[in-house]
Order: sequence, then structure tokens, then C-alpha cells
Amino acid sequence: MNTIVAPCVDDTAPAELLKRGERLLEPDVYRTCLNGQPAVVKDYTRYRGTPLSPIARLLVRREARILQRLSGWKHAPALLGTIGGLALGMEFIPGQSLSAAQSVGIEVFEQLQYALTRLHAAGITHNDLHGTNVMVSGGVPVLVDFTSAWRSPRWLPVHPVSRQLRRSDMKNLLKMRQRLTGERPSASEAAQVADPRWVAGVRAAWKRFYRRFKGHA
Repeated sequence: MNTIVAPCVDDTAPAELLKRGERLLEPDVYRTCLNGQPAVVKDYTRYRGTPLSPIARLLVRREARILQRLSGWKHAPALLGTIGGLALGMEFIPGQSLSAAQSVGIEVFEQLQYALTRLHAAGITHNDLHGTNVMVSGGVPVLVDFTSAWRSPRWLPVHPVSRQLRRSDMKNLLKMRQRLTGERPSASEAAQVADPRWVAGVRAAWKRFYRRFKGHA
């Protein structure tokens, strides 16, 4: 069921805090009105005047550029603008997140898989795809929180890291689909998201290093 969105009539009305940023470089997130439109703002202004301010500004600019490139796409919120360089305003998406859903129809995941394919074809990977970052509004899945997203430059050819990022996005989608619909990945899907040898080797080496480090700690 979709959330009913109250009309925005006063941009000066108090904002509703949705999430307090507690970890390093995690923004406060609140719902408010921007230019008479219901909006969500990711706010890093607590870092103003600190050594982390340039990084926070970079995060805002990067996410704004990604949303600009996705302008008009129904599977991403519209960019409403940046505020003082340390806050990002975007369209409020009514509905519920996949993490809050008890069950979701397979058609939602078919749309989500198609959307992810289109995103990857545009050279963009989300890199933080989980239930909290997928809203379902009117039966349409909408990807939110592009903080970790990466867009490969046009001059940079497809390389193993890009392929691994796309593989990771798809693997997370299949995990969510299985959790909410009970549908297991097909043989072709499992092969598509299987880690190549070099990734498995890096992970195994890291686990060995970590176990030795913990053993000597």
C-alpha cells in the first residue's frame, strides 16, 4: 500500500527527521518541502568547517551528477537541487521499502531486474543495493541512495572491476527476490553472478590474512 503524501504548501514548515546520521560521513535525512514539492534531503552540514567538509561536498556533487543523468527515469528519484553545497534535495518517493515488505510480487522484481540492466548499460552501478534502498511506489520499484554509485568514464573500457560491481548488484537483487518471493536463481542466473577465480582468490587470501591477524592480536 502506498503512503499518502500530504501536499506541500509551506517550504518553511518544520522538517521531519527520517534518519539521524551517526556513522562517519553519514548524513542526516529528513523529509521537507522544496519549492512546494515533497522532498527528501540528505544533509551533511554538520561537517561544515571541519576537515571532512571537502569530502562531504564531493559526496553531494557525485550523487547529484548521477541523479542528473537519470533525470526522467521512473526508477530513480528526481534531483531537486543542492543546498549550500552540503545538502542534496531529491523527490520524495511514497510507498514502502523492500526491507519493510512482507511479500512482493514477482513482477516487481522483473521490473527491478530490467531497471538494473538499463542502469548498467548506462555505465552506472548502484553498489549498495539492498531492501532499504529500493522503494516500491504504485507497483514500481525505485532505486534510492546513490551515494556509493559509480559511473565508468566513457574513455575507460569495460574492465574486471566494473564487471564485478555489476555482478554484485545483480547478486543482491537475486538474494532479495529469493527472500521475498521464494524464487531461487536459475542455473543461468547463478552462473551470471558467480565470482570469477580472481575474486575468490582475493577473498580467500584476505580471510587467511585476517585469521592470522586475529590470532596474533
